[in-house]
Amino acid sequence: MFLGQFQHNLDDKGRLMIPARFRDLLAGGAFITQGFDKCLMVMTETYFKQVYERIEAMNLADPSARSLRRLLLSNAYPIEADKVGRILVPQNLRVFLDIENGELIVAGQGEYFEVWKPADWNEQMTLLQDTEANNQRFAALDLSKSKS
Repeated sequence: MFLGQFQHNLDDKGRLMIPARFRDLLAGGAFITQGFDKCLMVMTETYFKQVYERIEAMNLADPSARSLRRLLLSNAYPIEADKVGRILVPQNLRVFLDIENGELIVAGQGEYFEVWKPADWNEQMTLLQDTEANNQRFAALDLSKSKS
């Protein structure tokens, strides 16, 4: 699983260093695409195929389904880490993040990881410090023991 958060740099050639603990998980292939909250998503090939199958099953007559398809698939690129563990972030995704080089945050999300500009990540972290909202989030999770 992709867990934790890391600070890594995007170099002048648009290459992002991937955390060492994430590299083995990408060995079977991976995809990068635009995320939902002004971030990028990097998914293993297996997980990307699962997402793709869900998108394919959606009704093309539904405008929201078409928009989601466009958002994720037209911005998706296969990626491969080089010998030192960097991936190339395509130009249009760098434009989307509004960054050419510099520091980025790599944040594990279980089946995938996200790539954020530090200011946008800090804004997300501030939102996640809302105690009342967190109480509602955890209540919806229902961490009670299952009754078998």
